[in-house]
Amino acid sequence: MENSFSAFLRNDIIAKLTAADFDILIIGGGITGAGIALDAASRGLKVALVEKDDFAYGTSSRSTKLIHGGLRYLKQLEFGLVKEVGSERAVVHKLAPHLVLPEKMLLPLYEKRGMGYWLTSIGLRLYDFLAGVKAEDQRKMLTRLQTIKHEPLLLEDDIKGGAIYAEYRTDDARLTLEIIKKAHASGACILSYCRVNDFIYVDNKLTGIKAEDVLTGKSLEVKSKVIVNAAGPWVDELRDLNKSKQGKRLHLTKGVHIVVSRAKFPVRQAIYFDVEDGRMIFAIPRGRATYIGTTDTNYSDEKDHVVITNDDAQYLVKAVNSMFPTVGLKLTDIESGWAGLRPLIHEEGKSASELSRKDEIFESPTGLISIAGGKLTGYRKMAERVVDLVIEKHFDDRELKNCFTHTILLSDLANAKEVDLYIQQLEKKLKERGIEPFNATYLAHNYGTQANEILALIPQHEDAETGLAKAEVNFCIHHEMTLTPLDFFVRRTGMMYFNIHRMEKIKDVILQQFSEIMKWSDAESIRHERALNDMLTESKKFNH
Repeated sequence: MENSFSAFLRNDIIAKLTAADFDILIIGGGITGAGIALDAASRGLKVALVEKDDFAYGTSSRSTKLIHGGLRYLKQLEFGLVKEVGSERAVVHKLAPHLVLPEKMLLPLYEKRGMGYWLTSIGLRLYDFLAGVKAEDQRKMLTRLQTIKHEPLLLEDDIKGGAIYAEYRTDDARLTLEIIKKAHASGACILSYCRVNDFIYVDNKLTGIKAEDVLTGKSLEVKSKVIVNAAGPWVDELRDLNKSKQGKRLHLTKGVHIVVSRAKFPVRQAIYFDVEDGRMIFAIPRGRATYIGTTDTNYSDEKDHVVITNDDAQYLVKAVNSMFPTVGLKLTDIESGWAGLRPLIHEEGKSASELSRKDEIFESPTGLISIAGGKLTGYRKMAERVVDLVIEKHFDDRELKNCFTHTILLSDLANAKEVDLYIQQLEKKLKERGIEPFNATYLAHNYGTQANEILALIPQHEDAETGLAKAEVNFCIHHEMTLTPLDFFVRRTGMMYFNIHRMEKIKDVILQQFSEIMKWSDAESIRHERALNDMLTESKKFNH
């Protein structure tokens, strides 16, 4: 594969990082950092990016996994935010139609909660206008009977009607990774598992970083004219390190999602519903599972180990049972789940749910540029603002291109129709190999046409399930800088969340495959197995 992003390129990448002087060095390999790296590299800047863990390790693998326009922000009168992220949905869908999938959302409306029927109708019309929604996808108001027919599981008491409106579902970690891979292909020098420990200064101006290779413990220095802090929840830690955390600061809130079997909670389509405390919650079908979220609570604990508490889980289970009384969800029905942090900008006197999702840029006297806030959907515009600022302040004398990331495709498939045709082709190929055809949808949505390369890697004379798993690992190591089994199960495939039963079946095979390909010692193999089992135990803690 051209411009392969292989785990075995790591030493070469480290050598390049330490030998060159870069125009821009980005700290943080989440969606924001990835977007900045691609934007800057595509415009002609010499780009480096370092991430202390795996790509999308933090917020960018723990969102609600929607490219959505933020309907709830109309309540906060944030029309500009709704307009920007609303219009960006269509752009991101065009860039990656295999990953960003149209999702019609049902919004039930009740007599005694929410905004009411007519106010919602006006709000959704405004939403469609601001977001530039195509006529065929614009909101459709439903009668009481139509709403119940759309979702028979709904609580019927006091239901007044409903609405269907357009959203997009994605895999946040996969989207981040595809942008990282495209930035790498555009010339960016990118390294995961590289922790920044200090900054380098000349005449009180930033000129580089002192970092540590987390996998080997070796120290390295990287020089750059400009340093951008896109570390998400860790932004203020780097501002502290730079001695520049003044004025505005981050306000972290925790969002929790739980996953149950689709058989247990068989919603017919994605649904967005009110709960008693005035919050809104999503229930979204995905393959064999339905996931539910999110919470929104203040957070000040350990950022590297954010967990779902019993109270978090009970809150979501209670919300489901209140709105879908026949489901009878229990804590023991939770198969898996995730908890993530939103790095919002603090505003005095506002609760977690009231805080703005707008992004802001901070500049320190030594030159550190930090960006915080924002939403997954708006990553591309956030990147554009940062790169525009960097060029204006530091590279105005160069002939550099304007932002054109809206044209940089992340897929060989042009639209949803081509995705569907590709899935049909994959089903035939899988059937010929004795592999269940339902895997085609997962492979196409996860990898796009790269699934062809995975099929080519399936070992001969191997059990179908085992052979496909081995081929996926092989591909992810050699083409997606996958360095640990957790990288694979959590952020490359989402199996830890959405197909934990398959994960448990193939776990030992995957560990063995990693050990063989990466040539791990017995001690390394045991360490990775323990880390995987610890996370599996944490994910399944309610399922007893």
